[in-house]
Amino acid sequence: MKKYIKYFLLITMISSFSGCDDYLDVNTPSDAVPLDNLSMKDILGPTLFNTIYGYYYAELSLCNYTQYYAGYGTAPVVESFNSSTWSNIYTKVLPNIENLKEKAIAQDAPHFLAVAKIITAMNLSFAVDNWDNVPYTQAGKPFEFPAPKFDDGEVVYNDMITLLDEAISALSGASNPKFNLEPGDLVYKGDVSKWIRLAYTFKARMQLHMMKNGGVTASDVLSSINNGFTSNSDNFILTYPEGELNPYYATNVQARATSNYFRAPNDQLVSMLNGTTYPFESGTVEVDPRLPAMFVKEIRVDVPAPDTDPWRGFLNGGTGQSSDGEAANTYYKDGGYYTKASAPLEVLTYAEAMFIKSEAAFLANGGTTTSTGTTSEAYNAYLAGIKGSMEQIGVDGADYLADTAVAVGEGGLMLNHIMKEKYIANIHNTETWNDFRRYNFSADVFKGLELRLEEDNSDDEFAGEWIRRVSYPTSELDANFDEVKANEKSPITPIWWAE
Repeated sequence: MKKYIKYFLLITMISSFSGCDDYLDVNTPSDAVPLDNLSMKDILGPTLFNTIYGYYYAELSLCNYTQYYAGYGTAPVVESFNSSTWSNIYTKVLPNIENLKEKAIAQDAPHFLAVAKIITAMNLSFAVDNWDNVPYTQAGKPFEFPAPKFDDGEVVYNDMITLLDEAISALSGASNPKFNLEPGDLVYKGDVSKWIRLAYTFKARMQLHMMKNGGVTASDVLSSINNGFTSNSDNFILTYPEGELNPYYATNVQARATSNYFRAPNDQLVSMLNGTTYPFESGTVEVDPRLPAMFVKEIRVDVPAPDTDPWRGFLNGGTGQSSDGEAANTYYKDGGYYTKASAPLEVLTYAEAMFIKSEAAFLANGGTTTSTGTTSEAYNAYLAGIKGSMEQIGVDGADYLADTAVAVGEGGLMLNHIMKEKYIANIHNTETWNDFRRYNFSADVFKGLELRLEEDNSDDEFAGEWIRRVSYPTSELDANFDEVKANEKSPITPIWWAE
């Protein structure tokens, strides 16, 4: 617990001199710690924290696009600016990563440098996934470049792949025994083998994005993922200690209990879990066992809905109803896997790794968006992903895995089966939005996927359209007007890897 308090304090402290404005402020705060007095481990912990929180902020901003949350009211989805993620990347992570790299080079600490490269790749590739062209070569150096130029998204992506390769090579070599990653490593506690597997798995995730326009093949993805995560112990997550509240608990459970604004699960997600979109066939399974582990069925707070009532999610864009016209009754659960007070924040998991492998093997075998049948490699990875998700959440998935709607066999596997299970396993994760964009929001690949409800007479410029990119934050427009104006595009214009 003391360790986490230390890092929360350091986050505030380091952030105080990481933003561009504060870097350029000649009046150094009296309580600021000079960079020279900070060790590499002092910088690593807050940098990891802010990296994971950058992903969390994006999840909040984009979950209406991924159909995990249900927005209220029949207005079209509006553009997102995702300013908190931008701020985390460019004022809290990258400037400190530059400092970490400098210290690692000066002190001959190759493993610290390698981890810094992985964190850089995770942040800048994520920035490209959101905004396309972004600051890169001049980023993180506010003294030198207060208004950094924006670099081409494809160039950034390719350079991040190179950084991951360099990190893998360095971590596979000798370390400097004077410097131990463990004290500052909030995720892997200094386990170098897990950092290597993370780099390979994250590389495979990026390579999936690059298959359409980046010259990457399914075989390339398989080469990476086969060196990636091997179990849930490899998951890249931030675990909350006792006494610290997971933000999903605060915003989805506590907020509802105190009659404040809260988020409710989307009907499209619940319909995947309750057997509506994919009906169960065995007669044994009534709902996906993950459903009651994550959500609760209630008429109102602490008043259970009748057992005979089906699980009903909220229509995105509706006013409280479900897809059958009845009142929705499914809410985030107090004590649920994602919404208990100590629940982890997730960025990349073993389950996702297995679905990456399954999809890549399916495509490598000539699979298409509508074809049926695949190899044992693809099918076994599909099953492993489901098992990994069940184990992660802590439920018994035996009956579910035996149901013929799930156990379709090698000859019956389709891409939509893989993506359905990945969608469930990646709840909240913005990688789902990347999957949607990779396949152009295909109803063949994402069964039941629909736009949110909209008024028939809506004249909004984005009515009837899927949002395909995040708009640059107004803070960046104010600070770096010329570069933003030179690179901004409509939010319904695909980014480079999805064109």
